[in-house]
Amino acid sequence: MRSIAVSTANTKANRAPFRHLLLHGPPGTGKTMFARGLAHHSGLDYAVLTGGDIAPLGRDAVTELHKLFDWAKTSRRGLLLFVDEADAFLQSRETSTISEDQRNALNAFLFRTGTESDHFMMVYASNQPSQFDSAVLDRIDEMVEFDLPTEEERRAMIAMYIDKYLLKPPGRWAKKVETLDIGSEEIERVVKETEGFSGRAISKLAIAWQAAAYGTEGAVLDQAAFFHTVQLHKKSMQTKDSWLQNAEHYADALTTDKKVL
Repeated sequence: MRSIAVSTANTKANRAPFRHLLLHGPPGTGKTMFARGLAHHSGLDYAVLTGGDIAPLGRDAVTELHKLFDWAKTSRRGLLLFVDEADAFLQSRETSTISEDQRNALNAFLFRTGTESDHFMMVYASNQPSQFDSAVLDRIDEMVEFDLPTEEERRAMIAMYIDKYLLKPPGRWAKKVETLDIGSEEIERVVKETEGFSGRAISKLAIAWQAAAYGTEGAVLDQAAFFHTVQLHKKSMQTKDSWLQNAEHYADALTTDKKVL
């Protein structure tokens, strides 16, 4: 991030056109945090647009998008406009079935981002960038891939979140969790068992440990509850993945049926 932030800050200082970024990778890998940090370190104002915000606006979406980009030009510092879940809005006009209002909104967006600008920087985040319209892909200057954390990174994250949520919980009235028979050997086992977890999933696991402890009288987390919580969390994640896969298969089937018709 540092090199991109330095480059962006120097671009701003020299009033040069900003480069537009795509952040892509699995959910929960830090794309939103990266965008927020990039705005902070490069001295830009920060605004967020979620892909799902557009469809509910209907025919007003075009007007609202023009207002957004007109407002972006008023920023004295320059604006980083972060489009989260961008594939929900910027889908291909050729392969996706979108409403006339969404098509008009996409055309308006493409019109406002079609030329270089020293007023705003676009940063897109997506789990499925292959669904982007080709014109959107053409506007992306640099891509940053976010992978799931490695074993070493998981080890560091688990230690950090145990410290944050169990040993030194935030909040004035939050009670410290007492851990029983949980040491480096047990933590190392969890490091192995959390392969495939995102950073967000590891954070949620630590919160689940805290909740399990707070379910006891003395806020105690013993070894059995420690490992049982991991298994429950993994089962929950597997169930969610199954639901998502079923939804994707259903969406693909609907798209295929419409093409045949």
